[in-house]
Amino acid sequence: MGYLALLRAPHVSRLLLGTLLGRLPAGMTALVIALALREAGVPYGRIGLATSVYALAAAVGGPVLGRIVDRTGQPRVLLASAVVAGGGYALLALAPGSPLAAPLGAAVAGLAMPPLEPCLRSLWPDVVEEEQLDTAYAFDSASQQILYVAGPLAVAGIAGLFSPVAALWVAAGLGLAGALVVATAAPARAWRAPARAHSAGLLGPLRSPGLVLLLVGLAGAGWAVGAQNVLFIAYAEQHAGGLPGGGGTLLALAALGGLLGALAYGMVSWRQSTATRTWLMALAMAASYLPLVTLPGPYPMAALAFLSGVMLAPLLAAAFVLVAELAPAGTVTEAFAWLVTLFATGNSLGYAVSGHLAEGSLRPVAVCAAGGIALGGLVLFGARRWFRGAPLAPLAEPVPVG
Repeated sequence: MGYLALLRAPHVSRLLLGTLLGRLPAGMTALVIALALREAGVPYGRIGLATSVYALAAAVGGPVLGRIVDRTGQPRVLLASAVVAGGGYALLALAPGSPLAAPLGAAVAGLAMPPLEPCLRSLWPDVVEEEQLDTAYAFDSASQQILYVAGPLAVAGIAGLFSPVAALWVAAGLGLAGALVVATAAPARAWRAPARAHSAGLLGPLRSPGLVLLLVGLAGAGWAVGAQNVLFIAYAEQHAGGLPGGGGTLLALAALGGLLGALAYGMVSWRQSTATRTWLMALAMAASYLPLVTLPGPYPMAALAFLSGVMLAPLLAAAFVLVAELAPAGTVTEAFAWLVTLFATGNSLGYAVSGHLAEGSLRPVAVCAAGGIALGGLVLFGARRWFRGAPLAPLAEPVPVG
């Protein structure tokens, strides 16, 4: 009933649909860049450069756009960034073989990626009742698991029916459509950040020690997911034919586990504080990764893949609430953008380190994955005193949204 009540609340379905549409390109871009450039005869070295440039630009652009949203509001930033990002995709589509245009287009697409995730999370306190916040953040987190599967599937389908270049144009259109749906919604038009705290200074939300420690802990979760991806792909190669769908099946099972875990989390009336839930979920996620070290046969590995995904989305759902509590007044959108950036950075580092480890035995890769979230969970547990009594950031100015 919690989710039904959430979806019936005014504006919720529209905001969720818009953000899902607009965030789908984030799940498509790395794969579609690789396919489009490879079709144009680009060597793998330049493909790696373009995808890395996109990821780095997105990591830098997210907090910058989040800060602009906190200062100026959501609609103009969402629409302008979607148009600019669309221009980056267009440049990639028009000249995928160019050694200059391709990385430039990737950089523009990443730097201007519309900050739909942080914007939605800033809106939740104004859109739903306080007792529905945990459910809203859980549903938000669950939707991310869908994107991890839907993005690559969309690229594969469009590239198969038409071409990888066509998938680039679709990504541009989806980003603009999603931004338009959210930016024209009444809550987004009415939203105003509270007056920025004088203590925020140039560092903004990073002036909060508790928030910084939270972000570092979540980077460990990102590391674990990146290393897990390498583990599943390499494992499938070593057990070719042992599991239908290979590495894709293992990744999909982990995403399914996360989806169900988030939905279950949102249905529980938690007695523990948000801070306690966050470090408990992180340590539980570490425990769910440990069995991967055994590297069992394909079907037991499939069960472990599902288990390893169950705690990720609940961890993020709890962390979303804690971010809002820890961010200084007037910086909450930027704080959510930093969460996206730190998680993605940890993901990239875990992917890179485990990629080198995978040249030998896969057990070190599994240890690398489990170690990342274990370290992140210990950081969150050790930082728990910084989370206690965190003042809830003032909500946006109450403007009627009709």
